[in-house]
Amino acid sequence: MILADSTEERVAALAELEPYIRETAKGTLKVMDGKAVTFRLMDPPLHEFVPHTEDKQRELAESRGMDLKELQKRIEALHEVNPMMGLRGVRLGIVYPEITETQFRALFEATAQLMKEGNDPHLEIMVPLTVNVKELKHQKAIAERVKAEVEAQYGLTIDYLYGTMIEIPRATLVADQIAEVAQFFSFGTNDLTQMTFGFSRDDVNAIVGTYLEEKIIPADPFNTLDQEGVGQLVKLGVERGRSTRNNLKCGVCGEHGGDPASVEFFYNTGLNYVSCSPFRVPVARLAAAQAAIKADRKK
Repeated sequence: MILADSTEERVAALAELEPYIRETAKGTLKVMDGKAVTFRLMDPPLHEFVPHTEDKQRELAESRGMDLKELQKRIEALHEVNPMMGLRGVRLGIVYPEITETQFRALFEATAQLMKEGNDPHLEIMVPLTVNVKELKHQKAIAERVKAEVEAQYGLTIDYLYGTMIEIPRATLVADQIAEVAQFFSFGTNDLTQMTFGFSRDDVNAIVGTYLEEKIIPADPFNTLDQEGVGQLVKLGVERGRSTRNNLKCGVCGEHGGDPASVEFFYNTGLNYVSCSPFRVPVARLAAAQAAIKADRKK
């Protein structure tokens, strides 16, 4: 799919991928029957999926019947100077809408099949890396068209929530507009920290140790949320989003969701939930309980 020469070739490759996406989604929704499951649309930069060593490139070229030099030229074309700020997230779905369409179809078909089988799936779709409401409208139009087609095919009505990841400072500033379409926000605080500080998540270790020793910053902002700066953006995003949609569900994705000090801040900011790596879940639950008790005592 990534190395396709044309839209037609890309669509054909996506058609082969769709059953795998559908079955994976269906299995997850079935295990979580009756509970909401949020699927984030494809986010990583495309270059992450292609081989970078010559032996693997040669292997891929042979499997595709391609000249090695031609394959290497295409892989080189995927290179980005700042891939975390490049062709990823919602941008991928706008440049290549057929990629988004495939994901929507797989998710809606998985939901429809489970409904037909007597299950109770609760589908939520999250669009990553948005900077304005027009991106969400662009992708929602595809989602609604595909949903209507799947509903007609299966003879039923699908309910789902449509939301976004707030990962870029601009999105927090225009959150009131974004909430016109988004039914929930998930603050991607890892990327939001990266974009706010201008610290690369991949290279920050060369800086952060000295900054901590010199007491220029109180903590590694990728481990403990910078409440003074990034936290202000989260607060602003919640306030502006709920000024448009008062029942807007807000949460956090990323490692900050398992840091006790950050969890307390999120609770006090009015977020509905935090998500984090599995090994951090016990700490996050304890921190959430402690934050709730502390807030109750202050009343």
